[in-house]
Amino acid sequence: MNLKKYLVRALHRLQKGPGYTYKELLVWYCDNTNTHGPKRIIKEGPKKKLIWFFLTLLFASLVFWQWGILINTYLSYNVTSSLSIGFKTMKFPAVTVCNANPFKYSEVKHLLKELDRLIEAALERILQPTPGNGSENVSPPLDLELWNQIPLVLIDEHDKDNPIILDIFETNQTAGGNETATGNETKKKYKLAVKLCSHQGSDNCTYRNFTSAAQAVTEWYILQSTSILSKVPLHERIRMGYQAEDMILACLYGAEPCNYKNFTQIYHPDHGNCYIFNWGMDEEALNSSNPGAEFGLKLILDISQQDYIPYLSSAAGARLMLHQQKSFPFLKDQGIYAMAGTETSIGVLVDELERMGSPYSDCTMNGSDVPVKNLYSQYNTSYSIQACLRSCFQNHMVEICGCGHYMFPLPEGVNYCNNEDNPGWAYCYSSLRSSIKQRQVCIDSCKETCNDTQYKMTISMADWPSEASEDWIFHILSYERDMSTNVTLDRNGIIKLNIYFQEYNYRTISESAATTIVWLLSSLGGQFGFWMGGSVLCLIEFGEIIIDSLWITIINVISWCKGLKQRRARARYPDRPPTVSELVEAHTNLGFQHEATGALPRDESLPPEPGTPPPNYDSLRVQPLDVLGPDSDVE
Repeated sequence: MNLKKYLVRALHRLQKGPGYTYKELLVWYCDNTNTHGPKRIIKEGPKKKLIWFFLTLLFASLVFWQWGILINTYLSYNVTSSLSIGFKTMKFPAVTVCNANPFKYSEVKHLLKELDRLIEAALERILQPTPGNGSENVSPPLDLELWNQIPLVLIDEHDKDNPIILDIFETNQTAGGNETATGNETKKKYKLAVKLCSHQGSDNCTYRNFTSAAQAVTEWYILQSTSILSKVPLHERIRMGYQAEDMILACLYGAEPCNYKNFTQIYHPDHGNCYIFNWGMDEEALNSSNPGAEFGLKLILDISQQDYIPYLSSAAGARLMLHQQKSFPFLKDQGIYAMAGTETSIGVLVDELERMGSPYSDCTMNGSDVPVKNLYSQYNTSYSIQACLRSCFQNHMVEICGCGHYMFPLPEGVNYCNNEDNPGWAYCYSSLRSSIKQRQVCIDSCKETCNDTQYKMTISMADWPSEASEDWIFHILSYERDMSTNVTLDRNGIIKLNIYFQEYNYRTISESAATTIVWLLSSLGGQFGFWMGGSVLCLIEFGEIIIDSLWITIINVISWCKGLKQRRARARYPDRPPTVSELVEAHTNLGFQHEATGALPRDESLPPEPGTPPPNYDSLRVQPLDVLGPDSDVE
């Protein structure tokens, strides 16, 4: 109870200045505030008072409107990009070189023998000028079971409503009568397509059309060879690829000689064995001492073009990529080709990107906040958005198709897809790859890295070696590789690379916040001062009136509660209750009366005797305690 009285007294002390009504508080605020406008409302005449009221209301609305725009601009977290140019000694980039052909044909020919026979027979039936061919009669029977898993078909679309589908190795056709894809009929404008079904013999099929038969054959061969090679152990695939000592003939970094032992070998599903120089995994990254071709990396490579797989690799050359240390090389996306029989010079410029993190952009520092499990972490490489997108696709592939694609790392406990164990994997893979929804899910899940280094390349080429010098160069290189005096190399298999910094100037593209808290406060204050002539103290005054309003509200609530309590007491006791002194006096007089008559005091709990009037307490009423009001002195 004492605490309650103390709080009530404290409220009265706090509210003593502005007044006890909202009207008094408003008048007090307008008379004492430093904001322009409210003072004129209470001091001017009726007409000017009305004008100043509308002006104050208008400009206050403008202030709040401008404040809303400024706060919304600040919360949008826009950034500005700045470009700065620096000069320093830089780390030489990691250089990954691969052969465009993933395996030596001499090593994988026994695995692809039936596949090659199928595609050769199919091409003969497509391209032969007349029906029939004697070569089919003497060759061993074809493995049509392998063909029927993912067949090539011809589609005649002259009648769009009823296209004719012709299987190259079948004569009984559907949707167009009994026709065969041989003879002069092939001179029609057929489209070659890959037929993909959810399982063998199913009607749930899709056709991947191609404008060129060369594209269709390559795509078909990749799908079929993927199924075959996915069952080969990794160490066997590495053995069947190009070895470093055979591929890297000469190496020179600046003035220091190097060899294949200075390269780190990784297996890349697209290109087989790849070799990385200056990856920085086991030792410190190399710095470039000076810009210019003489201070860069010089390589001579042998791609052994004569041992290419005919239907798998239609391009000949070396695939190379420049990237950061400890990052995985995604050559299919960011790599470039170097042509055989040429000297390719690559001048490098460096761009460093520095993005701001949350809430300004949705980037990540190391991928730890990305919901996709990075399957490339098994290589101990850093996070990249390419690794995230491929990991996301592989995870969806495993979830939907029940197996993983050969071109991407596998999650734990999952096997690669193949035609025997997963007959409909190609149909599932094709549907998933063309799904916009799946692609968008991965794009939304993956994030760009906040800090990135990009290498801009200037590429120039020249024939190498020249006709005048090719004899002695090929003799020396052949002797150094094979210890033979015979020339075992030729122009179709030799590539020379020069990789160097063009200059030590590097560009840094960095982001900074377009709006800061300092900008927000100054803008808010500027708008408030311009429209209302106010300052921070005016805002404090406005906060004061809000607090005073709360005090008045609390005091009114307390007064209302006390009044309600008194009204309930009066309703329960209509007559005024007696005071303590009156009760004592009445009790004493009643006792004296009993002593004079000799009668015992009657039990008050018994009902009154008939004819006995009720006691009158009107003269014994106790005055109620006044509720603390505005005029109460509660010092």
